[in-house]
Amino acid sequence: MTKIGYFLSCEQFGPAELIDQAKRAEAAGFDALWISDHFHPWNDEQGQSPFVWGVIGALSQVTRLPVTTAVTCPTIRIHPAIIAHAAATAAVQLDGRFILGVGSGEALNEHVLGDRWPSVGVRQQMLEEAIELIRLLHKGDEISHHGKYYEVQEARIYTCPEKPVPIYVSGFGPQGAQLAGRIGDGYCLAMPEIELVQAFRDAGGGNKPVQAGTKVSWDRDPDTALKVAHRLWANEGLPGQTAQILPRPKDFAELMTLVPPDTVAESVTCGPDADKHAAQLRQYLDAGIDEVYVQQIGPDMDGFFSAWEREVLPQLD
Repeated sequence: MTKIGYFLSCEQFGPAELIDQAKRAEAAGFDALWISDHFHPWNDEQGQSPFVWGVIGALSQVTRLPVTTAVTCPTIRIHPAIIAHAAATAAVQLDGRFILGVGSGEALNEHVLGDRWPSVGVRQQMLEEAIELIRLLHKGDEISHHGKYYEVQEARIYTCPEKPVPIYVSGFGPQGAQLAGRIGDGYCLAMPEIELVQAFRDAGGGNKPVQAGTKVSWDRDPDTALKVAHRLWANEGLPGQTAQILPRPKDFAELMTLVPPDTVAESVTCGPDADKHAAQLRQYLDAGIDEVYVQQIGPDMDGFFSAWEREVLPQLD
């Protein structure tokens, strides 16, 4: 069953704003929530970065919607045993409506303790071991783990949900999609790429859920909407492995000047046209993605939620 969810951006909004958006999303008819997990925003203009686990605790008190982290890196900045602890508590708080979305991370967030930034292959090996360890801990037994990357001694998580926390794996290339298919309970990606969805399914993903996130900039004035989207999120137009290797928000800000507004407009619907908003999400559904999560970039939350409730979501039923 297709789900249209709302994407809570911890890079752009503070805790109170995120909680307000979650309540509005539920009232407007969105089916679920995605929430990003960052130590830094991508650039200083975005300007926020609350600790996701604190926000999730607050979300559990104000919404009945399912919540997925999109995505948590459980390998470098935070040890997977601690992520296992946090995810188990989140699942209890949300009465089982929690999915742990994980990925191999970005230097932007993971370099902050001075750790070396590994190659893609090593990061994926670390991720696989981290997921194995999280699943062991979620059984609720005392475990000791002596792995290639992680050591755990006589650890037990006492506050566990009734059912294991599903772990969805992010991947933005064929290698990542195949890893997700092999070890994930689901798959997370950012673009409507049917080839990656198929790679996930062929590698063992089968009929498991596929989630994706996207952004729009709703405003009554399309030019204003595009200016805001370009100022805040032009980093998404940077090529190659830029997003994985740059260490500081100011590095992204400097390179963002090379991204023209037209590039942003190609992937972000800007303005009030409901048909264009719906068409953007249909690209994802047509690529075989089961759940699409949309973030409103612009400041007019009243206009966005009203328009999506009345004019956009009904087109996507």
